[in-house]
Amino acid sequence: MDDVQPENQITSLPFSAIPNIPPPPEDYTPHRLQHTPLIIDNGSTNLRWGFATSSEPRFGSNIVTKYRERKTNYPLMLFGDAVEVESGAKTQAKTPWEGDVLLNFDALENALDYALVQLGIDTPTVEHPVLMTERLCSPVHSRALTSELMFELYSVPSLAYCVDGIMSFYQNDQSTGNSFTSDGLVVSFNTASTSVIPILNGKGIISHAKRIPWGASQATDYLLKLIQMKYPNFPTRVSVAQANWMFREFCSVSPDYLSLLRSFEDPSVLRSHQKIIQFPFLPTPNSSNGGATGNGDEKTEEELARVADRRREQGRKLQEIAARNRMEKLQQKESDLAYLLSLRDNYSPSVSKREWDRKLKEEGFDDEEIFEETLKKLEADVKKARKKEREKEGGSAVGDGDDVDEPMEEPSFPLVDIPDADLDPSSLLEKRKQKLLKAGYEARLRARKERELKAIKDREEKAEREKQKEIEEKLDSEAREVDLEGWAKKLRGEQETLMVRIKERAKRRAAMNDRKSAAKQERMKNIANLAAGDERVAGGSGTSKKGGKGTGKGVSRGTGKGRKGNAEDMFGADDADWAIYRKINTTTMVSSDEEEDLAQLQQVEQRLLTYDPTFTTQHTHASILSQRSALLNAFRPAYEEGDVAGHNRIHLTTERCRVCEAWFTPAIAGVDSAGLGEVIQNILSRFNEEEKARLIKNVFLTGSPSQIPGIAPRLYSALRPLLPPEMPIKIRQAGDPALDAWKGMARFATMDEQFGKVGMSKAEYEEMGGERLKRWWGSNWNGGF
Repeated sequence: MDDVQPENQITSLPFSAIPNIPPPPEDYTPHRLQHTPLIIDNGSTNLRWGFATSSEPRFGSNIVTKYRERKTNYPLMLFGDAVEVESGAKTQAKTPWEGDVLLNFDALENALDYALVQLGIDTPTVEHPVLMTERLCSPVHSRALTSELMFELYSVPSLAYCVDGIMSFYQNDQSTGNSFTSDGLVVSFNTASTSVIPILNGKGIISHAKRIPWGASQATDYLLKLIQMKYPNFPTRVSVAQANWMFREFCSVSPDYLSLLRSFEDPSVLRSHQKIIQFPFLPTPNSSNGGATGNGDEKTEEELARVADRRREQGRKLQEIAARNRMEKLQQKESDLAYLLSLRDNYSPSVSKREWDRKLKEEGFDDEEIFEETLKKLEADVKKARKKEREKEGGSAVGDGDDVDEPMEEPSFPLVDIPDADLDPSSLLEKRKQKLLKAGYEARLRARKERELKAIKDREEKAEREKQKEIEEKLDSEAREVDLEGWAKKLRGEQETLMVRIKERAKRRAAMNDRKSAAKQERMKNIANLAAGDERVAGGSGTSKKGGKGTGKGVSRGTGKGRKGNAEDMFGADDADWAIYRKINTTTMVSSDEEEDLAQLQQVEQRLLTYDPTFTTQHTHASILSQRSALLNAFRPAYEEGDVAGHNRIHLTTERCRVCEAWFTPAIAGVDSAGLGEVIQNILSRFNEEEKARLIKNVFLTGSPSQIPGIAPRLYSALRPLLPPEMPIKIRQAGDPALDAWKGMARFATMDEQFGKVGMSKAEYEEMGGERLKRWWGSNWNGGF
């Protein structure tokens, strides 16, 4: 990558924090026999517990595991952050929740045991009324097992259930007076879901409440999938915990997601919006120290110039050495040629045929024919080498006597026309040689004549093409002068067609490089079928394994499948047999087609640039490709091969807002559900205008994910088009989104006299069952009485 990343955009991935040592258990003496209410906020991420008189709850991650200590073999139960200490125990960790449903009651029992121990409760039973949270519209099965656990195991005197979002709204109630009569619309962001609950006159209208299946855990998983798709070959494994940290630290909500995406068409805007996460890595001797250039040592411009000069000097020396070697080889060939010519001219006419053959064998030639072939090849090599030297020196490519089609001296063949009866045996042998030489000479004459005819034909075709081109240019000029706009529109259509064709060809080429693509798998299937067909071919008309020759009988044409016995392999005799090769070997054809398309595209764009004033260089194919390359480089920068630090970085750009936008458009994450704006519109449609105005005037956001930056303005922009202009919208957030639910429960248990009436006693539990609960303004309605 050319540009170095700004340091303020790079954030190092934090190491796993060492879990804090939990505080010692509370002193139970102030609460003994006092029946102080016990408040439990059973969240799917964190469990918060404590006495109602406490100012702050105790809390920990709602996860437990059983672990056997290695040295003493003593069984232990780990809760919360302590699970992270032991890797062996971490693999067996369990949470009471499966998504948004309470299912694992063994884990819930272990978590409650830990909570009660931390509160210092040392009595055989829990002599405190309990107020506990449950999800909106919680299944009665989960409630029944929870009630059974609380009444049968801990023997609590009473148990009441409430919805955490409503209690957080109660904690942030700004009305005066003892009674709770506020109106509002609670949007509760939870780990695995998001709930919208209308409240009128201090009572939750659960029958009109809605829930969408998108929460912080789904957002984290979605961010992790986007990262894995963007970096399929990332050096290290990105864990869910790391993705959750990136979600909490860097993700935000855009007030106008589509406008933000359109602004990212500018690579500089996209690059300014990115956040870079540096993962740990082991530096190598040739790797960078964290820079983006990938060079181990930073060099000055003078050093780089010296290196370039040194490389140019080395290249010049190599060229000189290569030229000297070529000249030495040429001189050696010329010397050999002169020696062989002198041998033929001076020695051959003065000796007999036998002495000449003996001399040739001494020189390393088997016979005179091989000598002549060697001599001709050497002459051709010398002529070719001289021609190349003249081209390098800037001379003509064809010198005197160097034309390949120069007039050929007609050799004489005196023995060819003499009858065999008039010749002795040695002359007969010479006659046969002269016949072969004559046949070769005549073949060369025919080839030369064919070349001459082909050259004449090519010149005629070239002249015809030039003439046709002149006619087309004349017609094109006339059409351009008559209707420039229509002419330009036609050429722009041709340009678009050619660019689409080139793009589709590039897609096919990329698909062929991906072994998992359908095109690659189809090609491998065809090759496998060919190989299977070749393996089924047995025998044929050739020599058998035992040395016997085939008889040629029973010859038949195989089709490539099921050829058996001595059937001859006639694959290829039919033109249809070659379709499979054309199907799997498309590289050459694609390359030639692409070159033609690129040349044609260049001509079209040149004509448009010349005559169309509205067509600029920014509309050309090269400019469009460069813009796309710049955008892709801003989306995922490419680092050099040796830059280990760069290859261990994750660039978050569009993912930062896309993940959070799923709360308002779940379809972009593949969730078949309405977004928050549509859900609130559906809820408000069930109320009259006066009630609707009371609800929308107090939209309350709670839950830890509600702290995501920009979520309140985004919700406002989603609601404003759905409501009348004169209807005011006021959105506010909880003072402490994570703890306000517990604090609201503690406030209700200590300050509201109604708390003693909402709990279900042990006798009522035994009479009605664990599925039932007392219905009140902060509880669910299903199973209520």
